[in-house]
Amino acid sequence: MKKLLTALLLTSSVLVSAQNLISNVPNRNTTSLNGVWNYIIDPYQTGFYSFHLDQYDKSEKPAKGAFFTNYHAQNKQELVEYDFDKSPTINIPGDWNSQVTELKYYEGNVWFKKSFDYNLAPKKRLFLYLGAINYKADVYLNGKKLGTHEGGFTPFNYEVTSIVKPTGNYLVIKVDNTRHKEDVPTVNTDWWNYGGITRDVTLIEEESSFVEDYNIQLKKGNANVVSGFIKINNLDASKNQVSISIPELKINYKGKADNNGILNFEIPAKKISYWSPENPKLYIVIVDFNGKKLNDQIGFRTIETKEDKILLNGKPVFLRGISIHEENAKGGRANSQEDALRLLNWAKELGCNYVRLAHYPHNENMVREADKLGLMVWEEIPVYWTVEFKNENTYKNAQDQLTAAITRDKNRASIVIWSMANETPISDARNTFITNLASHTRSLDNTRLISAALLTKKETIDDPIGEVLDVVAFNQYLGWYGGNLEDAEKITWKSKYNKPVFVSEFGGDAKAGFHGEKNERWTEEYQEYLYIQNLKMIEKIPHLSGTSPWILVDFRSPKRLLPGIQDGYNRKGLISNDGEKKKAFYIMQNWYAKRKTNIKNYFHTTLICRDALQCVYATMVTIR
Repeated sequence: MKKLLTALLLTSSVLVSAQNLISNVPNRNTTSLNGVWNYIIDPYQTGFYSFHLDQYDKSEKPAKGAFFTNYHAQNKQELVEYDFDKSPTINIPGDWNSQVTELKYYEGNVWFKKSFDYNLAPKKRLFLYLGAINYKADVYLNGKKLGTHEGGFTPFNYEVTSIVKPTGNYLVIKVDNTRHKEDVPTVNTDWWNYGGITRDVTLIEEESSFVEDYNIQLKKGNANVVSGFIKINNLDASKNQVSISIPELKINYKGKADNNGILNFEIPAKKISYWSPENPKLYIVIVDFNGKKLNDQIGFRTIETKEDKILLNGKPVFLRGISIHEENAKGGRANSQEDALRLLNWAKELGCNYVRLAHYPHNENMVREADKLGLMVWEEIPVYWTVEFKNENTYKNAQDQLTAAITRDKNRASIVIWSMANETPISDARNTFITNLASHTRSLDNTRLISAALLTKKETIDDPIGEVLDVVAFNQYLGWYGGNLEDAEKITWKSKYNKPVFVSEFGGDAKAGFHGEKNERWTEEYQEYLYIQNLKMIEKIPHLSGTSPWILVDFRSPKRLLPGIQDGYNRKGLISNDGEKKKAFYIMQNWYAKRKTNIKNYFHTTLICRDALQCVYATMVTIR
């Protein structure tokens, strides 16, 4: 456990400029800075550099032209060429692409400013927590630089106790979503590069010593022991009483942190009601440090593999899933609880017990709602396609993002798989890169499974990375990116590994409402037929333990340019971006229904009523 915690602390210190990441923010004493912010578009970085490219925030006394100083002219003659207070406004959290018409395709620098008052009580401490900013953020409070963060989908925080004042605070953030080949993700992706402050901005008030982080889960290999650690920030040795209580389990454990502020513990537990899709039981867990209580809602379950089976709470489980992008109903970055429920309830309606959150850590609302709904989760970092596998800084960036994701979500029962990558081309450098990520993940969390979405273009699962994965997952697109759908039933897959196999992606595009023959690309009928034929093939794959077709909902992508059909959207969704279910939705729904009930059956034609006014005949598929 000490090794696990040490790894967490070392990597987190790099991640957020020597500020360890605070966990369980939703249940702390917080003040939201969400709402209306002013913004300035700055493509030439006028507010960051002088005309000789001297960086303003490296000067002892920054020039008036440095935007982060929020300077205002002192008289009518003084030259100041910006003014946040007279600049337009935007809603935060939110991306600029979907809120400002002229910024739809913009990639570059935008400055944001929020003014606020805060009366911090004596002996209290204050932290600024940023849920995610895409991609690079330079953060300033009252003209002082707090730090720089890279990575568009992970949280970070800074202590601002000595900077905040009762009135007139101004938080300025420079956001740059420019893509670079050495970044994670790299320049080429198949989703929209939403720029901005895309998740919550929060102030956290704490005591001088407080519970910074903890891990409370079942001990690996023993489902009757709750184990983990508590980490105290700024431990006062004279006041060192930590307790963990789980009232429903009649647990009331007391202990003391060591000189490093760490308490490792193992607590025997009886009659645990284990979390599962059928029983998403969450326990109220209370961590008490010197009378200051921090609550959480935690489920307890085991997830492991045995040969080619995935075992949830010791029993084989088939993961009926769907892939999901973090996009809201309006085509912008999703960030609210309502956005999460909309997507996850559609997955439940499809018959899923699992969701793959692609291709990056999603908003914390997603995993917390998945906990409540009983949906298992695959969480991924954006090591996507062709990142620079030989670049040490690229690896460090990926590892930092992985650390942040695990730190934030390690107490969520719903997360059963940490994914290292998606569709990365095989090379020695790539193999080393992903192997090291897997090893790092196990050092932080040995209770969950590790996978990656591999790219297989032949009917043999033999990617060398399979050696280090618990679940061997692969993407294949028979009938869309090659292959003949008519031959689906004849295709036989082989796996080199006696491990659980996932089809992490399959599918094809259809524009909702566009109809034709089953051999006409882009029609709902073609997508429907593609699903029917792919499922005939998939059901014969050896060691099959789960699927997550691509994808739940159509999503924006600049790569998708066909007029009248794509119009800037990837149309592989089973549901359109307007919320209309396509014919293939019902194929997958029925397949999952029969998989759930474990009835051996066959393809047949049945009458389905989508609503009271529309009944359609659809060819359905079921399997044993």
